[in-house]
Amino acid sequence: MHEEFAGNNLDVNEAYNVTTHVAVPKMTGEEMVALVKKHTLFEWSAQSKVDPLPVAKAKGIYFWTPDGKRFIDFNSQLMSVNIGHGDPRVIEAIHQQASTLAYANPFMATEPRARLGAKLAEITPGDIDTFFFTNGGAEANENAIKIARLFTGRHKVLARYRSYHGATAGSMSLTGDPRRWANEPGIPGVIRVFDPYHGIERGWDSVEQALATVEEVIQLEGPQNIAAFILEPVTGTNGVLVPPDGYLQGVREICTKHGILVIADEVMSGFGRTGEWFAVDHWKVVPDLMSMAKGLTSSYLPLGAVGMRHHIAQHFQDKVFYGGLTYNSHPMGCAAALATIRVYEEDRLIENAKEMGQVMKQLLSDLESRHPSVGAARSIGLFGIVELVRNRKTREPMAPFNGTSEEMAKLGRFFREQGLYTFVRWNTFFTNPPLCISEKELREAFAIIDRGLESTDKAVVD
Repeated sequence: MHEEFAGNNLDVNEAYNVTTHVAVPKMTGEEMVALVKKHTLFEWSAQSKVDPLPVAKAKGIYFWTPDGKRFIDFNSQLMSVNIGHGDPRVIEAIHQQASTLAYANPFMATEPRARLGAKLAEITPGDIDTFFFTNGGAEANENAIKIARLFTGRHKVLARYRSYHGATAGSMSLTGDPRRWANEPGIPGVIRVFDPYHGIERGWDSVEQALATVEEVIQLEGPQNIAAFILEPVTGTNGVLVPPDGYLQGVREICTKHGILVIADEVMSGFGRTGEWFAVDHWKVVPDLMSMAKGLTSSYLPLGAVGMRHHIAQHFQDKVFYGGLTYNSHPMGCAAALATIRVYEEDRLIENAKEMGQVMKQLLSDLESRHPSVGAARSIGLFGIVELVRNRKTREPMAPFNGTSEEMAKLGRFFREQGLYTFVRWNTFFTNPPLCISEKELREAFAIIDRGLESTDKAVVD
């Protein structure tokens, strides 16, 4: 029996039954994997290459396979289970709502919808006070673009190359990274600009250079044609890129000058991930539209939203908003979100993300100083990444852009063998634990990372 359940004198199946009050799962991990590979399609993958991890139970920062192997969830699944797994307060709220009113259509008013809108108006920046609820982040970005175009009467949208905004048709067109390529040509009107960051080999532009690039593109495209500029305030899967001070403020100023709306995609960076409610709060910037999901419910149920400033919402008082979703404002999703926000507040998780973020920053700095394969380590709050290189002088990445390497694949296997779950992508890996993590748990995860980097260090050329 694995030690994770030894204190309760339960095996994994019994523990699963006690904590969830459902029938004990009958499948082994091998049976799960065989059936899901036979009957379901995995995303972003050639199906013959997938090697899914079977999961039976999760609690706090951990999850377990059916045979009882414990994993540290060091990526919060998809950077989304911010409060940690299995919080009874959220589970009970979902249960109560399901028992009372499982669904009402979007033309109706419900108590969880009413309370959630009011609560989000309290915690979002500036005068954002109205929300359109969606199924997730991609749909939130889709509708943010729709709102921006209807409000401004313009059609072009600025987006950045190092970005990801979702996998629906419109949001994929907004996405800059290579996941976009196979889905092109996509929707018309998307104009791309460079980020301040140009990769591990070239590094960062100055704030002045980056803003000048934005201004130049706007002039060349015609500011009178541009509805919005969508950007992740802290870029997520494309590098956890924390903008230099002055960049977001400069973007806000440029867009205001030209009547262009700023859309902050806070799907990944929102709800405490960076040590503030939202990433824009670090720079005191108020976007015109804000998309959110993931940490909104900590992924206990699907829910996204677009928040908008008061004057934008007022535009639709006598003009039709041409948009709709069957599950807009789903009562159970709204109830889960309300309970999740209460957990953030009651457990002071935003403060913990800030405090543990300082610990993580030091641990990342320590890796960078001791491991020659670590070319860069970046973090803000509990949002972190490590970039690996073959040579610290030339800054050659350990894997090519949009590719992998034997060393990166080996590192990913090591993490999995050692019970650490996180994303290994290109020449990077992520450090994005649930916001409830303790310093002891954080150091436990970094001890595994420290051992894993011994193999990548061997690939470094002086």
